Amino acid sequence: MTFPKRYLVRFGPKQTQHLFTDLLIIGGGIAGLRAALAAPPEMRVLVVTKDKIRESNSTYAQGGIAAVRSPEDRFENHIEDTLIAGAGLCDRDVVEVVVREASRQIDDLISFGAHFDEGLGMEGGHSAARIVHALGDATGYEVMRAIIARARSAPNITIWDRTFTLDLLTDGGACLGAHVARPTKEYLLIWSKQTILAAGGAGMIYRETTNPPVATGDGMAAAYRAGAVLRDMEFMQFHPTVLYVAGSSRYLITEAVRGEGAYLRDNQGHRFMLDVDSRAELATRDVVAQAIVQTMERTQHPCVYLDLSHLDPDKVRSHFPGIDRVCREFGLDITRDPIPVRPGAHYMIGGVQVDAHGRTSLANLWAAGEVTSSGLHGANRLASNSLLEGLVFGSLCGRLAAEAAVATPDRFVVPRIETTYEPETDGPRLDVADLTSSLRSLMMRKMGVVREESGLREAEKQVAFWCRYVLRREFHSRAGWELQNMLTVSRLMIWTALQRTESRGVHYRADFPQRDDWRWTRHITCPARLPDTPVGPVAGS
Repeated sequence: MTFPKRYLVRFGPKQTQHLFTDLLIIGGGIAGLRAALAAPPEMRVLVVTKDKIRESNSTYAQGGIAAVRSPEDRFENHIEDTLIAGAGLCDRDVVEVVVREASRQIDDLISFGAHFDEGLGMEGGHSAARIVHALGDATGYEVMRAIIARARSAPNITIWDRTFTLDLLTDGGACLGAHVARPTKEYLLIWSKQTILAAGGAGMIYRETTNPPVATGDGMAAAYRAGAVLRDMEFMQFHPTVLYVAGSSRYLITEAVRGEGAYLRDNQGHRFMLDVDSRAELATRDVVAQAIVQTMERTQHPCVYLDLSHLDPDKVRSHFPGIDRVCREFGLDITRDPIPVRPGAHYMIGGVQVDAHGRTSLANLWAAGEVTSSGLHGANRLASNSLLEGLVFGSLCGRLAAEAAVATPDRFVVPRIETTYEPETDGPRLDVADLTSSLRSLMMRKMGVVREESGLREAEKQVAFWCRYVLRREFHSRAGWELQNMLTVSRLMIWTALQRTESRGVHYRADFPQRDDWRWTRHITCPARLPDTPVGPVAGS
């Protein structure tokens, strides 16, 4: 079954308003705004983001930023830790560039007005204390506060929030801008000399996720429709410890809690990580998440528990004020009571393929942050390397895209891009909320921490069935566009998960539990057109 439409919404150049800019940045998280700040002051920069400017995965990041800032630490150690976590799929050159750039990026944040805590923290997978934190467990909030303020004060940067990017505009294999929907329900064609995609991740594809509602894979889906190369879509990282309390949003319990010495216990009080890995609770996220799922299956219990009762209560409360506040709302004292946790979708490692400079396969299109597959994370992201990636690739893309834009003359020629399809208008009204909920539940059951072929085939068939009648429609609301994007990204994720017949990093196949370095030490690139899939509803879905 093919994707039936190139563009989500019909448009024609004569019927749509136009805007011209030097540099268009899609996404207002840490990667997008860092890119904007890297552009020279004479460059006109437009940043568009689909929600409020603070609503991004970057803002909600509790963990810190990994950087070598101690005389006891070395660049080579951080590089090696990243490569080990990445399970053989990291690009060593990219890892070296990012690690060596980390400390300078933190100094830039300090110059922007960010305030970091004293000392360096420890997290799973790291061989030394190298995590820079802010406000205890609210690093993302503080970093984004500073970077947003700096961007808003720059006279050459315009920020449009509540602006949904529907599609990238392309002609002759080059990106020319984007088709967007503004808050007043008007559509707009933005033509840019260079475009940077920094639209974030896709955690909302899963029912259990740490991500905010904006993380629906819009950037990946738009890039795929535009013909950009996507790769490694099977690698969704599940954070091992997400608060599991009825009535609570799936609140992240940061890696730093285990870095401070918290234990993971099953419902009988057994500290099970000692049986799994010599690093115990400080093993990498893929190891811990898989161990938790296996423990839940063994005990037939819906969660495991974090135990901080043996730690200094005053230190716990001062280091984790946000977690303490949320748990208290549910009657939990984190210094005494076990905290119920289970894995949740956290970070999309796959995405739009970029080179070491942030270039995509489409001319004039750059990308940075979680929307990309850069080679930094391999098959499993090392804790606190994500904000770092956004900073390094954001600044790199901003600088290089600005240089390319400067070399482009101020003569915009609007190509004759026009949609011609007729969307399906007959048939019953679709319950978008119900379809979205069904997709998220299916992905959690069949494409979660543990996968196997029969479940993946069921998911493939079901998602193809939904795509058959949802992707033909033309919606005029954010919820409808997000559903179409989530279906598009889900199909790519399931397809790549079926191809990789091994277990590596965050991709665990119960039917292929071993890592196969002979056949699979390589990336999987998504085809421009997926093979046809038998369609039809799956019983019980």
